[in-house]
Amino acid sequence: MGRSTRPLLGQLLRFGALLGLSLLALQLYFLLRIALMGLLDPQSTSFQRSEIWRLATEQQQVLWSQSWRDYAATSVHLKRAVIASEDAGFAEHSGVEWDAIEKAWSRNQRAEDRAERQNEVAERRAARKGAATTPPRKVEAKVVGGSTISQQLAKNLFLSGERTGLRKGQELVITLMLEACLPKQRILEIYLNNVEWGEGLFGAQAAARHYFGVDAARLSAPQAARLAVMLPAPKRFEKNPGSAYVAGRSATVMARMGAVTPP
Repeated sequence: MGRSTRPLLGQLLRFGALLGLSLLALQLYFLLRIALMGLLDPQSTSFQRSEIWRLATEQQQVLWSQSWRDYAATSVHLKRAVIASEDAGFAEHSGVEWDAIEKAWSRNQRAEDRAERQNEVAERRAARKGAATTPPRKVEAKVVGGSTISQQLAKNLFLSGERTGLRKGQELVITLMLEACLPKQRILEIYLNNVEWGEGLFGAQAAARHYFGVDAARLSAPQAARLAVMLPAPKRFEKNPGSAYVAGRSATVMARMGAVTPP
């Protein structure tokens, strides 16, 4: 090895060591924060802070509603409904359902292939019509996920909403930390108090008051099922919470709720 390459190799080794130490320090930070959640309720999540910033820049007045409710002060119907709708295996799995992730990855790959083929066909058609025509609109593949409640909480607590392999890997690590440090009941409690149910609307108590005018402890089974159905796209369903889709999906969730035993 020549003398000129030795300083470069040393710099690369030092950089790699610093990068490794930085990643380790970040994981220890996440682990400490999660361990503290066993004793202290989190005041906000990364997702909530990003939403506050977005609302502050888009609107002159930020309308925000959130009020913590302990696990016992939240309707058992809502716990059953959310598990039935979002993560039927919540009580049994260790935070990650690998089969669901594999299936979601396969569906996303097929969707990306279809989108790519559609874009190629559209480009060929546009080329035949002439270069002066308006460029065809790109078809985007619809991305689906296989996230458990624990994974959703991990992402909302600490991470951004970007869809990258690195971010997904960090989500899995944080999920395993949550499952190792906190009981299932505490994970569900934190999730229900921080999940989004509309524009500036977070947690079961705020959702129960906003949509039904009752406290989270008094939600009925049909009301709880409707709230659970809204979770995948709360901002969209907020505009029409009584839609035919929400009603139909709520009936399906209610039929599953009887088989759910919350932690």
